[in-house]
Formats: sequence, structure tokens, C-alpha cells
Amino acid sequence: MLNSSEGLIDRFVLAGREFERRLRMVRPEQWTWPTPCSEWDVRQLVNHMTRGNVGYVQLLHGGTGADFIRLRDEDASGADPVAAYIRSVRECAAAFALPGALERVLDYPLGRVNGQQAIAVRTTDSVIHTWDLARAIGVDDALDAGLVGWIGAHLDEIYAGLAETPVAAETTHRFFAAPDGEPARGASPQDRLLHRMGRNPQL
Repeated sequence: MLNSSEGLIDRFVLAGREFERRLRMVRPEQWTWPTPCSEWDVRQLVNHMTRGNVGYVQLLHGGTGADFIRLRDEDASGADPVAAYIRSVRECAAAFALPGALERVLDYPLGRVNGQQAIAVRTTDSVIHTWDLARAIGVDDALDAGLVGWIGAHLDEIYAGLAETPVAAETTHRFFAAPDGEPARGASPQDRLLHRMGRNPQL
């Protein structure tokens, strides 16, 4: 349950570690390769992840949702995208671990949320984009089963109250990709989650 802080930061760190594992496999020529997120190549996807972590730290320090959106595509990777990403995970985890951070109300762009919900959203984003990166560069795309199970069991809570959410049929799909059809019969928990988040694992 998201009303308990137990394990929330650990899950975020694990999700970051799983993304980092694929990130370290990116070859020099692959930074410009396309990803399942049609608007981003590999470098842009990685920058989105790094910039997102930086943005969450700023929200914890009183930043606004408007600033989060305005800065979301600003370069945060610099000359060393791997090091920048690793640093962003460390700084984000440390910020959420500060006393009172998980209870603090943040001005998230899709609605005000407390720190517990914010880090759950961030963890989910990290897990899904790990699959995107793995698919883009052609490496192992099996996600951590524990993270997949936890997200799948709490998806409604993770996105509760947000102006856009992948669990609502009427969402605008400005921030979340739309599911296409129905998941395959007998689909695995990972494939069901990916389908819910607008990915097609069969492609």
C-alpha cells in the first residue's frame, strides 16, 4: 500500500539500478537509435530519465509543476550521460529519504501528490523506460519481476487523483501512451503491464 513508506525508496533505487544496467550497454553508435517512445532517440530517452530525477528533487525543494514541464527536455546528461544518470538517481533517492519528504505535498504537474505517491510514480516511469531502452538497443528486456508485480498490484493507487493516468480509459494520452487493443491471452505480468502503459511487447 502507498500509505506505508516501507520499501518505496528501495524500489526506486532498484528501478534505477535496472535502468543503469541497460544504460551501460549502450554503444557509441546507438545514442541516435530510435526507441519505442517515438519522439525520443536513445540519448533523448536517457536525458528524459535523468532530467526527470532532477525535476523530482526540485519539486521536493518547493519547485512548481510549471517549472517541471518547462525544464523537462532541458539537457541534464552533458558529456557523460551514464554518470549524469547515476548521479541523478543517487540525489533523488537521498532527497526522498530526508525527514518528512515522503509526507510533503508536491506541486506535481498532473496534480498535487505527497512524496510517497510521487516516488511511486517515478519508480513506475523508471521501470517502463527500462524496457524502452532495452528494446531500443537490443538487450535483455526482462524487467525485475518484483517491481512488475508491485506496480501491477498498485497501479490504481500509484496514479490516483492525477489529471491524466494510464489506468483511466478517458485519459487524454498527452503524457501516457494509449494501449492498443487487448493484451494477448495468457500474457505474462510484464506484458500485461507494458500493454497497460501503451507498449506492444510483441513487436
